[in-house]
Amino acid sequence: MADKHHINVMTAGHVDAGKSTLIGRLLYDTGAIREEEMRKLKEIAAELKKETFEFAFVMDTVKEERERGVTIDIMHRPFNTQKWFMTIIDAPGHRDFVKNMITGAAQADVAILVVSAKPGEGVQEQTKEHAWLMKVLGIGQLMVVLNKMDA
Repeated sequence: MADKHHINVMTAGHVDAGKSTLIGRLLYDTGAIREEEMRKLKEIAAELKKETFEFAFVMDTVKEERERGVTIDIMHRPFNTQKWFMTIIDAPGHRDFVKNMITGAAQADVAILVVSAKPGEGVQEQTKEHAWLMKVLGIGQLMVVLNKMDA
């Protein structure tokens, strides 16, 4: 991997915007997550009565996170493309865990700001706070992703 550039990419946004699910889905769709791993995560999600959370469980690995359905601490996951070696940093969106989000942002080179397109959600308080914190922490490259457009 010495021949590839390394970049830290983090997700940010309001709680329940779908940050962890987005990462899990991207990793699965690009082949970074094997089918048997997804099958196992789907079973765990069903056991916890969180049937739609299997992609979020790719990043939310701690028992409490899975039971509560929210990211609590940052999670790192390596990911390779032909050009880049990336570390994906999944940060929590809940206001109670903003210090953990700051820890993730301090490590990031670029960020994905996830915004829910669900009616009544959109840009919310933590969305604004995360955008401001990323700017203050010097993240100069930001991609905004509209999520949950199917809702």
